[in-house]
Amino acid sequence: MTLYHWDLPQALQDHGGWENRDTAQAFADYASIMAKALGDRVKHWITHNEPWVVAFVGNYFGEHAPGNKDMATALNVGHHVLLSHGMTVPVIRQHVPDAEVGITLNFSPAWPASSDPADENAARIMDGFHNRWFLDPVFGRHYPTDMMAEFGRFLPNGFDFIQEGDMETIAVQTDFLGINYYTRQINTPGANDVPSSVRNEG
Repeated sequence: MTLYHWDLPQALQDHGGWENRDTAQAFADYASIMAKALGDRVKHWITHNEPWVVAFVGNYFGEHAPGNKDMATALNVGHHVLLSHGMTVPVIRQHVPDAEVGITLNFSPAWPASSDPADENAARIMDGFHNRWFLDPVFGRHYPTDMMAEFGRFLPNGFDFIQEGDMETIAVQTDFLGINYYTRQINTPGANDVPSSVRNEG
């Protein structure tokens, strides 16, 4: 069972949605209700489907709800989605001791368009943007430092949404990783050595 596939209640969006840290707790509360109700029958649980899409497609590209086009918002949202995952896993285990719990991430392998160092660097950044930004913290490696440097220019206040203990919460032990794979990315440099899909058009 997947608990979240981009279906945030409007009442929570009206209070800031995933940009509001309180939504992470609301999600854990929701997971508790679901585990109590269905735990006698459901033993395999996925907390989130594709948090990259929730964060960036909904809040940077503006193609999904809520339609924002702001990188700082997208990074904030992504962190709170991951935080809610970390908060939710032990809640499910509490109510369903024999449960197997994981998360589903979508990956796009990043390939350089040529052996040119600029293309290779663009591929590294795309890999960080599309893959490592969510994979690394889930498995206890924190956010990748190279991507924190890339994203830092979008954040005038730095990564102030990351609070003490958050990364340990996000790195909660899981039983499996769901992988959604659609296509690879062929990369050349974009603005300021960021692939075109990560450019700050604003």
